[in-house]
Amino acid sequence: MKYKCIIFDCDGVLVDSEAISIGTLVNMAKTHGAFIDEIEAHQLFLGKSLEFCFDYIADLANKKLPDTFEAEFRKCTFESFQKNLKPIEGIHELLAKINVPIAVASNGPADKIRLNLTATQLIDKFEGNIFSAYDINSWKPNPELYLHAARTMGFDVQDCVVIEDSPAGVQAALTAGFDVFGFTNHANFDALQQMNIPLFDDMAQLHLLLQ
Repeated sequence: MKYKCIIFDCDGVLVDSEAISIGTLVNMAKTHGAFIDEIEAHQLFLGKSLEFCFDYIADLANKKLPDTFEAEFRKCTFESFQKNLKPIEGIHELLAKINVPIAVASNGPADKIRLNLTATQLIDKFEGNIFSAYDINSWKPNPELYLHAARTMGFDVQDCVVIEDSPAGVQAALTAGFDVFGFTNHANFDALQQMNIPLFDDMAQLHLLLQ
């Protein structure tokens, strides 16, 4: 394998959580007078911090969101993750073929990452190598999360590759100097295509790129 360490984003790369999270944001925004098309929401919110998403909704609604907004969002999404979350198709098969250290680095809080990985039976692959932006107070597109993950894993940037599906995450990794492979779908393809990185749309293709 070409790399000594592989660092995965979580949402949309390991677990199919983006539709749940963004759909919940769209529905909650609507109750506060902020109407966002779901396709537009994917383009706006994919890979961004919750603070960015909440600020956007508040600006669109032209009012301050209630203090309970984040807690309500967490409750709704966590319940849905436990019931409905699926792993990205082919990710279990891919990870079974990888024989180098792997990690996950996400803008989400650590308890959310662990919940998602547990619900999709991926937790055993990543336990001990889970990196949350909340732990270092630095969110993508800032590059520090990926740099922190590589340092903690004991690898130089040039020894690692980052697997991402969001423009913000790709930008974070590129700014830090990592190689990046972009996992595309109908919502992010155009944006990732403009970022001049290798792209793939299924995990079998990623396995070939990693060789």
